[in-house]
Amino acid sequence: MPATLTIKQLHAATGRLVRTAARSRTPTVITDRGQPVALLSSPASLPPPARRSRQILPEYAALMRQSPNGSLSDDIDSVRGDR
Repeated sequence: MPATLTIKQLHAATGRLVRTAARSRTPTVITDRGQPVALLSSPASLPPPARRSRQILPEYAALMRQSPNGSLSDDIDSVRGDR
């Protein structure tokens, strides 16, 4: 597969090109009027996504520290405030 394809070439043979890209280790650049607009690549050639850590909101942390004494909807309303 060539390293660069036009949108017209991609449109004409999408299925074949996608199957070829799945087997290839190098990404193919898709161009529109000579400008790169996309990459056609196998997911195996991409780095794994970075894992994000969760951020607990202070309001939620405060709510979790409280002992359960009311209804769930009251607790949710206190966290939401005036939204």
